[in-house]
Amino acid sequence: MYDWMIVGAGFAGSVLAERIARERNESVLLVDRRPHIAGNAYDHHNEAGLLIHKYGPHIFHTNSEQIFDYLSRFTEWRAYEHRVLAQVDGMLLPVPINLDTVNRLYGLSLTPDEVEAFFASRAEPVSEIKTSEDVIVARVGRDLYEKFFQGYTRKQWGLDPSELDKSVTARVPVRTNRDDRYFGDKFQYMPKQGYTAMFQRMTDHPLISVMLQTDYRDVRDRIPHRRVIYTGPIDEYFDHCYGKLPYRSLRFDHVTKNVERHQPVAVVNYPQTEAYTRVTEYKHLTGQVHPKTSLTYEYPSAEGDPYYPVPRPENQLLFKRYEALARATRDVWFVGRLATYRYYNMDQVVGQALATFERIDSTLSPRTARIAGRGMAAARERLSPGAANGTAVSPRVTAAE
Repeated sequence: MYDWMIVGAGFAGSVLAERIARERNESVLLVDRRPHIAGNAYDHHNEAGLLIHKYGPHIFHTNSEQIFDYLSRFTEWRAYEHRVLAQVDGMLLPVPINLDTVNRLYGLSLTPDEVEAFFASRAEPVSEIKTSEDVIVARVGRDLYEKFFQGYTRKQWGLDPSELDKSVTARVPVRTNRDDRYFGDKFQYMPKQGYTAMFQRMTDHPLISVMLQTDYRDVRDRIPHRRVIYTGPIDEYFDHCYGKLPYRSLRFDHVTKNVERHQPVAVVNYPQTEAYTRVTEYKHLTGQVHPKTSLTYEYPSAEGDPYYPVPRPENQLLFKRYEALARATRDVWFVGRLATYRYYNMDQVVGQALATFERIDSTLSPRTARIAGRGMAAARERLSPGAANGTAVSPRVTAAE
């Protein structure tokens, strides 16, 4: 009998597994469909020995000292400030749009005060900002909107910005100075040994067992447990009883080139040309020294693993129906991007998981000290591949005898 079954070994599930095992001294079975922990942040060395991110670039940044300090228990850090260029009108220009972007694009030599006036002269009045198009044209005008945002958004979402909620482009700043950093957060770092190593340390506890290549629905009735934390798609948990929530997916084309460097920054966006949205070169992120370099070409897709909830009013209404079911479900906590149908940065997911643990810990009665014994051993016996009668179950068990 496990105290908890946690579905999903990404940030939300792994943080909660660590907190519950370490602070409440309760047993956890961490289940994931994929053959690895770390969720979408999973990284590994490819055949050339280059450290790459399997599911596209993940750059850690936060303004929260609490979140940074928590993750620092499981990793050393490499300082890294992310920079992005966009190929626009045959030039590589800084994104987010800043003073250099405007001056180079239009052949000007504006000052910070003058570029603010430039934006104001091109901005279009919008009575009520509702859509992603509204956000940009009201700030910098239609020409910059069409060059930098419209094509990229259409590829990314399969919809025009005028059809998407304002939140999609509201996250991207427009600057009047020469700051070319993509993020402005206080803490901007990469895990020194990679994300997977950080997750391995996070889940390395005697009361945490990890079961990979396993669908929660296949084991929820076979393995006894008292409570559930669910980080998967909320509509899937309820068997899509109200219909499927729309998501955008991604396809990744990983390529190794026999050169030391391919592009001047980690990420280059392609808002005007190409079927892919961006190209990532990982050596910029990792600082790895290697005679070759590895790239990922990113293609948005309507099919595949769910990555991005599609932010439209009708989709939020559908989610609210599932959310009502979730609130009425006893002993199940829904946490993370997919379970709450929101786009979160990594630090936001960690923050949500830590806050969820605080609610759990204050709501449930405290646990007394325990030692993993026969009950845990029996549970591990049930998790063994032999006991699974040949099904695709690959446990990574860290619980001690």
